[in-house]
Amino acid sequence: MLETLYESLHGEVFGVWFLIGAALVFWMQAGFAMVEAGFSRAKNAGNILMKNLMDFCIGCVMFILIGFGLLLGEDLVGFIGKPGFDIFTNYESFDWSNFVFNLVFCATTSTIVSGAMAERTKFLSYCVYSAVISALIYPIEAHWIWGGGWLSEMGFHDFAGSCAIHMVGGIAAIIGAKMVGSRLGKFEKDKSGKVTKINAIPGHNIVIGALGVFILWLGWYGFNGAACTSVDQLSSVFVTTTIAPSVATVVCMAYTWIKYGKPDVSMCLNAALAGLVAITAGCDVVDALGSLIIGAVSGFLVCFGVWFLDYKLHIDDPVGAVAVHFFNGVWGTIAVGLFATTTAPGNEEIIGLFYGGGVAQLGIQALGIITVAAWVTVTMIIVFGVIKATLGLRVSEEEEIEGLDSMEHGLTSAYAGFSIVDVTENTMFANENTKLGTSEYVNATPAQINASVPVQDTTKELAGTSLDTGINKVVIITKLSRYDRMKRALNALGVSGITVTQVTGCGIQKGAGQMYRGVEMDMTLLPKIKLEVVVSDIPVESVIEAAKKTLYTGKIGDGKVFVYPVSRVVKIRTGEEGNLALQDVE
Repeated sequence: MLETLYESLHGEVFGVWFLIGAALVFWMQAGFAMVEAGFSRAKNAGNILMKNLMDFCIGCVMFILIGFGLLLGEDLVGFIGKPGFDIFTNYESFDWSNFVFNLVFCATTSTIVSGAMAERTKFLSYCVYSAVISALIYPIEAHWIWGGGWLSEMGFHDFAGSCAIHMVGGIAAIIGAKMVGSRLGKFEKDKSGKVTKINAIPGHNIVIGALGVFILWLGWYGFNGAACTSVDQLSSVFVTTTIAPSVATVVCMAYTWIKYGKPDVSMCLNAALAGLVAITAGCDVVDALGSLIIGAVSGFLVCFGVWFLDYKLHIDDPVGAVAVHFFNGVWGTIAVGLFATTTAPGNEEIIGLFYGGGVAQLGIQALGIITVAAWVTVTMIIVFGVIKATLGLRVSEEEEIEGLDSMEHGLTSAYAGFSIVDVTENTMFANENTKLGTSEYVNATPAQINASVPVQDTTKELAGTSLDTGINKVVIITKLSRYDRMKRALNALGVSGITVTQVTGCGIQKGAGQMYRGVEMDMTLLPKIKLEVVVSDIPVESVIEAAKKTLYTGKIGDGKVFVYPVSRVVKIRTGEEGNLALQDVE
């Protein structure tokens, strides 16, 4: 009787732990959101938070409709589960725990893709491919591994998802990042299209990025440990899940310290996640030594992955998602065939190559990687290709420069209390009355150009006088979206020094109010950029013409140009009695 009571209590305890683990995995969505937002720029933080929220919400809808059935439904020829609607038609006996547990894992796969394509992807397109991943791509390959499909029958082992989740998300991420293209300014190219320089685009908040990593690490104990069925197994999984990321981070710190002269904070944060990804497949079948080696390799591998994408593939991944999830997802899956040991609690069958098991398990692991990778590669190329041809994957150049918070969501700033412009001073949009008839500079009349970019030139007043020094100051005020173009145009003229100031102002355009929680916000001032240059050898007319050509879009108020003569040069000299005096220099 006591034995029966113990078994019953044991089952109830681990049933509750199973759901607690699922809740910890759900909490990892917050970690992914913080890491991605922190590693990206502030102007896109709201967009990133929205995407991480919709990952789960859209994934839940799609998982209800078809995903859960394809994953855990009755097996059909080892390839897919039989779709069904038991959650609606047979709720009293529905497998609620398995549904919630697998749902939170499904959402993680889509989230990985988000980071690699951050800061330049259309929100609608993101929602579409996130839905497809949750409905079809993840559930089918996960059925092969966990749902009674052909890989599980062969003995393929991926306890918590190095292959099924992280490698899959990493492959989708690298395909998406390649097809959407790099962020503006990431890679500089010559006329032939060859990359000549790679620019760093730092994230805006390493603090919340670090917070995200700690949230993910905490959640990973549920990610890896939720499916454990004994205290010994759970304890061992906690140990391996702690050792691997710790060693990976130490190795990465040492590597970056030696290579770059200082330990790199963001790379070490990535390394912690890389160690967690790599240990996920074999956390239940490896020992302390195995997890230590797995973590050490991960520390090097994440550094290599970031370098390889930047310098060899020229693929822009703002958060290091591919280096963390793809490279280490593959490594962690392979590592099962190398380091699995029967000394791990609950493992009686799987033995790796280095523990006397031969190459059999290693071969099965490699086959699983190849087939799952082939499935994801083909399907994601199709998905991204269709979206690119219909909806488009990428936002416009102007939208990317202005920021997706403003352009995609009407959100002035995710940091209203810290922004230069108050949240009520939102973006204004030009109405029909500001259009001048043509958006092409070459087709515009002088009157249209002057209306779009008026010029106030006071140099003529001093021309030919003793105060005409031939030195002029040009002040250009324009929208933030035109800053990069204006800077390049001035640089092409030979201007080597620019002073840039963020300012606010209000033009003649009629504002269009944005809504926050159903309330329209008043608007007063607009964020602008003021550029100041001083020229002498370069004709001021050339600077004015370059400004007009660059700023013109065919609307009134595209920019303003002011030209002032530098008519008086003053130097400070020391007087005979040691006091300071000013002396004019004609």
